[in-house]
Amino acid sequence: MAVECVELKVRRLEEAVVQLIRKAAIELPSDVKEALWKAYKSETSKIGRIQLKAILENITAAESAGKPLCQDTGLISFYVRSRSIDHMAVEKALRRAVVRASRLVPLRPSVVHPLTRLNTGNNTGNRIPNILWMLEDIDHMEVTVVLKGAGSENSSDLYMLPPGEGVKGVKRTVVEAVVKAGGQPCPPTIVNIGLGGTVDLTFKMAKLALIRPLGKRHPEGGIAELERELLRLVNSTGVGPMGLGGRNTALEVKIEYAHGHTASLPLAVNFQCWADRRATLRIHPDGSAEIF
Repeated sequence: MAVECVELKVRRLEEAVVQLIRKAAIELPSDVKEALWKAYKSETSKIGRIQLKAILENITAAESAGKPLCQDTGLISFYVRSRSIDHMAVEKALRRAVVRASRLVPLRPSVVHPLTRLNTGNNTGNRIPNILWMLEDIDHMEVTVVLKGAGSENSSDLYMLPPGEGVKGVKRTVVEAVVKAGGQPCPPTIVNIGLGGTVDLTFKMAKLALIRPLGKRHPEGGIAELERELLRLVNSTGVGPMGLGGRNTALEVKIEYAHGHTASLPLAVNFQCWADRRATLRIHPDGSAEIF
């Protein structure tokens, strides 16, 4: 009886995650849409306004047609928050949901072997979808999905700065990274930054910054101020929408940090294109669920 109960929960989770992926692929979060409208209204470049208008029309068309808003439906990552997690059961449900969503939404099959380039055909593979398990003292379970395309991911980079460069070095490096990326990550972007820690933790933090809503500042005052200053500097580069010039190069800059070694200052810059596709499933203790 207990086994049947677990299987029922797994099937319900799988079904909910299929709908979660569908929502993420088709409908942008309200904070992203609001930021894009704000960018459109404030853009002074004629070409930049044309690009932003096309983006906004695309968003409306995708929602109206119930179709993915970008042909590159990306690699899928899950961020799972819970007090306790049955890792094997949840991973099984998530992988099956990705296979089903790839067929039903549909999602473009983009997952290949890194060397042979053989496509798996269903957006799953070795270690994919990527799942980050986050044990937290909460009475519910949350699954956040992110669909991340290659254009923005390919523009990301890791920098090992001399510690003595400090904040000035961080500002210089981030601005240089944005200019180097140009139009490849489909700006206006969201620039997600990891600071400190170890090399693997640095990029992990940049990806954690990715799922924080736009406009929600880091709780630490000094970091929040650096986020605001970097956004100002990035938007002063003139890269603009789609790299064609303008004042809106980024919608937001977000930072997560960890204490690190005295001899190191690692900095990870992870770009997210304007199509910041993410959605969250919350499952309450009574079994009820909501997607937002």
